Amino acid sequence: MEQEEIEQESEYQTVNNEKIKEEYPPEFAKKQEKKRRKISFLAELLLYVLIVAFCLLFVPRYVVQRTVVDGDSMMDTLLDEDNLIVEKISYHFDNPKRFDIIVFYPYGREDKEHYFIKRVIGLPGEKIQIIGENIYINDEILEESYGKDPITYPGLAVEPILLEEDEYFVLGDNREISRDSRFEDVGPVKRDLIEGKVLIRLYPFASFGTVD
Repeated sequence: MEQEEIEQESEYQTVNNEKIKEEYPPEFAKKQEKKRRKISFLAELLLYVLIVAFCLLFVPRYVVQRTVVDGDSMMDTLLDEDNLIVEKISYHFDNPKRFDIIVFYPYGREDKEHYFIKRVIGLPGEKIQIIGENIYINDEILEESYGKDPITYPGLAVEPILLEEDEYFVLGDNREISRDSRFEDVGPVKRDLIEGKVLIRLYPFASFGTVD
């Protein structure tokens, strides 16, 4: 009995809707179209909000971010006010390599205002020492030509430094003025303080391109 009443009610609603369409075809169609457009607009708006949120929150934190050089410690490779793109994906799957230019937080990730841009020289587990103008890795001279000028200040590396399994020794290319792993307040850089690798110089436009 109850099933019959439901079927009758359903048939009544169907018939009633058909009557509405017959009596008010233009108005009914307009209402349906307006409702469809409203739903479509809300769906598109939600999609745009999700895309913007993804770009603002996820991308800078886990994929890429823009960074501006402050100072001359990486001359002649990078100059003051150069605009850079730092990529973060590769370091989620692999570790920094020797001569990578990295961005890191020397005083902890909670201090986001103070980030450094330097070049990786020593890798985890290696012994680092600076004697005269030369950098020694495990007692062998490192062959490299990134330094703007010869080293005159060895700092902490005047004595051998044995890097831990999560530590990197970094230098600025402008080694006469760079504050880097030679200084006590920076020292060897912990792996979890490295934010990413410098990939592209965006500005100035005349120097646009990848960074080595």
